Amino acid sequence: MNMNFLDLPQLLSASGSVALPGSKSISNRALLLAALAEGVTEIHGLLASDDTARMLDALRALGVACAESGQGRLRVEGCAGRFPVRQAALFLGNAGTAFRSLTAVLALSGGDYVLSGVPRMHERPIGDLVDALRQLGADVDYLEKDGFPPLRLKPAQGRAGGTVEVRGDVSSQFLTGLLMALPLTGREITVEVAGDLISRPYVEMTLGLMARFGIRVETRGRQSFSVPAAAAYVSPGVFVVEGDASSASYFLAAGAIAARPGAPLRVEGVGRRSIQGDVRFADALAQMGATIEIGDDWMSACRPPEGLRGIALDCNHIPDAAMTLAVTALFARGETRLTNIASWRVKETDRIAAMARELGKLGARVEAGRDFLAIAPPEAGQALRSAIIDTYDDHRMAMCFSLAAFGAPLRINDPACTSKTFPAYFECLEGLVAAAPVIAIDGPTASGKGTVSARVAKALGFHYLDSGALYRLTALAAREAGVDWADEAGVAAVAARLDAVFDDGRVWLNGKEADDAIRHESISSGASKVAALPQVRAALLFRQRAFHCAPGLVGDGRDMASVVFPRAGLKIFLTASAEIRAERRYKQLIGKGMPVNIESLVQDLRERDARDAARSVAPLQQQPDAVLLDTTFMGIEEAVAFVLDLVRDRGLAAGRTGVPGA
Repeated sequence: MNMNFLDLPQLLSASGSVALPGSKSISNRALLLAALAEGVTEIHGLLASDDTARMLDALRALGVACAESGQGRLRVEGCAGRFPVRQAALFLGNAGTAFRSLTAVLALSGGDYVLSGVPRMHERPIGDLVDALRQLGADVDYLEKDGFPPLRLKPAQGRAGGTVEVRGDVSSQFLTGLLMALPLTGREITVEVAGDLISRPYVEMTLGLMARFGIRVETRGRQSFSVPAAAAYVSPGVFVVEGDASSASYFLAAGAIAARPGAPLRVEGVGRRSIQGDVRFADALAQMGATIEIGDDWMSACRPPEGLRGIALDCNHIPDAAMTLAVTALFARGETRLTNIASWRVKETDRIAAMARELGKLGARVEAGRDFLAIAPPEAGQALRSAIIDTYDDHRMAMCFSLAAFGAPLRINDPACTSKTFPAYFECLEGLVAAAPVIAIDGPTASGKGTVSARVAKALGFHYLDSGALYRLTALAAREAGVDWADEAGVAAVAARLDAVFDDGRVWLNGKEADDAIRHESISSGASKVAALPQVRAALLFRQRAFHCAPGLVGDGRDMASVVFPRAGLKIFLTASAEIRAERRYKQLIGKGMPVNIESLVQDLRERDARDAARSVAPLQQQPDAVLLDTTFMGIEEAVAFVLDLVRDRGLAAGRTGVPGA
């Protein structure tokens, strides 16, 4: 996988079973509680991700012994509420669960600490938590901008008891951090929540985990929480992290969109016994019409026969998983309206703005407000558009938008951002989905690959991509724009905005028929030159991959099998002698009334073969897994029949393959 982007074809179906990674929210809470507890805790099923790595780095820097104990287990030696290291500078990346909880705990732990993160973390508000901590005597300084990290925490001064107030309508992580820190004071403290408490299920999770580590918080109604005096964390001995319910949402949604009845998509590791609020995402899918089944530690989903329908939902209880609903809405009838999601604006990015922008690229009709998002699929009869999706260094943007590939080919920029919570996400997705097959036919100029490819595509009912025509169109467009073919940046800019259409065997450029123009020898020569330019090839790569749609694709071009579709289900290297290719080209051009000399054609083809084979970018060569088809002594019909036999032998004619990526 290219770490800069991942190209996904149009996905056709989803089914199977996936074991979920551990919950990020539980993992980071369990790590901190184990560190604060008296005794040793062995944590099983801990999530391995950037966020948990930041928490582990911080705890080790604070003197907490955390060691792998084999078979995915971590042994944490608790410090009984007092960190051995009393002065430290901690970098916490963009891990909100780590930053907010450690801010509260360290502010009341009697040490001198500096907490910082990535630039986006320094844009995420923390003032409400700091205000609450200052009510307890905490000494907290903002090192840059008031209300935002980075922070300097010094030993608390003054009172540490009574009642403290914290806002609940920005982030539940403020209340979570405060509750986890209060036992360090040794006094009875009551927290009163001002305003509506968002994401309450995450607070309920915190209370449940604190109870597992020996502290029961008394709750009065929905807004008041009391931590008893002399409360102290005690290790439970062994703690098992359940699967991540937020991560389950992507796979359950894939099942609701594309799993057939009788072949659902199932997630293992989270079910009716879960303590995570995001398990209620399954209820939202059921409201949309999906068929949902739930066991103690598993859930499954499949698409209803009549398809999904839009819903209106208050998402206060599932703020993270609600992002998945926004993309699922692309496959539902009518509008889906998600409300009470103001917390999206202070996450890894402004998720309301980012979701609206990227959904719009796909052709969705989107309305965004301060705390809501309304999504409707494209108008009836219109398909989703292929698009390049930006992810804003936000793991959930990358994962939820992968589901849009069930409607159109996509490019996901920065797919590695999923390492924050689910490093293996795309590998897991690949094992559960099926995509249309690709037949890639490479070969030298005038070998007949275009004719063979077009006829094979027609026989199978597949889409057809003439890759060479895109480069010819680029050369033609560059010449019309007055851009020299040697001007790599200039030609790449032309390629990026190329207005090209393939329709019923005809080629159009900027609304004008261009089939004859791009077949002229001068343009063919120009195409060979611009095709050797790396920036031009990069500009046209996704445009070619966007042809990978249902029910299948036949693509011809000199790097179809090596670069554009290296994982094609069938690769053919089609060739013929230079003399035979020149003779075929001669007949073609003469038939169009173009003056041509066959000797010059032979010489030109030999020179182009040598040039194409020697170029540094995508040189012309047969791939090791490609089938050689020499048509020197073979007619077109024989060549087509040869390819179709291979298609049937490999089971590709049905129009389905398990390989999702390019």
